[in-house]
Amino acid sequence: MFGKQRQEDATSYGIIGMGRFGSALACTLAEAGKEILVLDQDEEKVRRMRSYTEHAYVVRDLQKETLQETGIQNCDQVIVCIGDKVDVSILTTLNVINLGVPHVVAKANSPEQGEILKKIGAEVVYPERDMAIRLAKRLISGRVFNLFELDERTDISELKMSGVLAGQTVEKASLRQRYGVNIIAISHSGQLTTDVRPDYVLKQEDSLVVIGDRQKIRQLGDDLVG
Repeated sequence: MFGKQRQEDATSYGIIGMGRFGSALACTLAEAGKEILVLDQDEEKVRRMRSYTEHAYVVRDLQKETLQETGIQNCDQVIVCIGDKVDVSILTTLNVINLGVPHVVAKANSPEQGEILKKIGAEVVYPERDMAIRLAKRLISGRVFNLFELDERTDISELKMSGVLAGQTVEKASLRQRYGVNIIAISHSGQLTTDVRPDYVLKQEDSLVVIGDRQKIRQLGDDLVG
């Protein structure tokens, strides 16, 4: 069962929901050497994650008994990345909390959903709303602006674009291959989109919201100068 033989000082993560946010989070944690367990109802999404962890499971439902069978209760932290299906998000979060996971984070798409998640004991994140607000209120600082710290090494940050990447597609920029950094959103003209396609052409006015190792994000920021 997951987590039974891991080192005592290692933090393990469970991630439920392999959408764009969940999969980027899982890939980044795995690439940082973290022990992860991932769950989704989509067999293809789970299959893709098996190159990052042997603990990737297809689940037909997210009932307490099913979750327990995967060993997710042995994780130190669990992130529920099911923002769109409010009822499933709330019930899954409640089930994980009732299994005794010490720290549960849940993605929410609305204040109402977030309030319920908070009341049942979860830490709530609003990825799109929080990123949009912080981008709008950005202080003039360096090229890298930190948005959210996931742990002692992993950040979600905003990167101001430069001529170095402008005109390239996301695929050609190859930030994941070159820096181990995943683009999870792009802000353009005040509009934030999380539907980042490989053929999207990066523009000088864009800001990239990325997830990855803190030092590698800073390295990317330094390389963008010029």
